[in-house]
Amino acid sequence: MDLVGRWLSIQCFKHNGSLHRCWDRGLVLENNEDYIVIASKKAKVVEYNGRCWFTKEPAITIFSKKEWWNAICMIKKDGICFYCNIASPALVNKECIKYIDYDLDAKLFSDGEIRVLDEKEYIHHKSLYHYDENLDKVLKYQTRVIVEAMKNKDFPFEEVLIRSYFDQFLQMISRT
Repeated sequence: MDLVGRWLSIQCFKHNGSLHRCWDRGLVLENNEDYIVIASKKAKVVEYNGRCWFTKEPAITIFSKKEWWNAICMIKKDGICFYCNIASPALVNKECIKYIDYDLDAKLFSDGEIRVLDEKEYIHHKSLYHYDENLDKVLKYQTRVIVEAMKNKDFPFEEVLIRSYFDQFLQMISRT
């Protein structure tokens, strides 16, 4: 199914199946068997409690379909900031991208600093939602892999690639 050029919504769930957060739309730039790439600008976000807000900067988001992560690449004035969610592989249909968020996040700042975030939230939800030992191992392993990829500037943490996707996005929206 060729989704390139279509706008899809994004739904983020928690392990218990509850809806956590929704983005109104992202424009599909690439869709292959391993990942889907979307771009957004001033996307509307609705939180689980009904609070709405709009994203501040344009972003390229890469959702892995096979590995346990998705990466939000925020285009800022001082460079690209990469925010990686440790999350289930994405499920994609013709209207929506869906995934389960597992709290652990890694952030690569434009100055090269890397931070692992939300470890306390992960511990809390691991207990609350009863993550089993195998899931815990997968999520912790994926976090280590992502941090290593950030250090090495491996896919998807490649600034040139993200700028190329952003240029593609700007060309696509200028035609509409």
